Amino acid sequence: MHELSIAQSILDIVRQSVPEKELPDVRIVKLQVGDLAGVVPDSLEFSFTVLTTDTPLRNAKLQIDHVPFVILCNACEKTFTNEVGFVLCPTCGGADTKILSGLELQVVEIELEDIKAEAP
Repeated sequence: MHELSIAQSILDIVRQSVPEKELPDVRIVKLQVGDLAGVVPDSLEFSFTVLTTDTPLRNAKLQIDHVPFVILCNACEKTFTNEVGFVLCPTCGGADTKILSGLELQVVEIELEDIKAEAP
């Protein structure tokens, strides 16, 4: 279950990006996860929850945005989505293709609770 190590890496990124005193204010960690990233979203969310229990990040949740597998055919210059891992162009049958998206696994945003100072 490599999702546990991925969840730990996400927490490391959060801790590097957010001042320690503001860690309890983290509410959402937004991720982009591509279809070919090899990540099971439910397992990643479970691992994240386990690792944040009884920590300042216990109120943080993951928001996972799925990125489709998209390919560019260099021969006919068409872009298309295809079955995951299948890289032949459905238009011209060419194999000279380039993956444009679907490999992502990145933290793209960290949202903190907006705590407004109380008026005197």
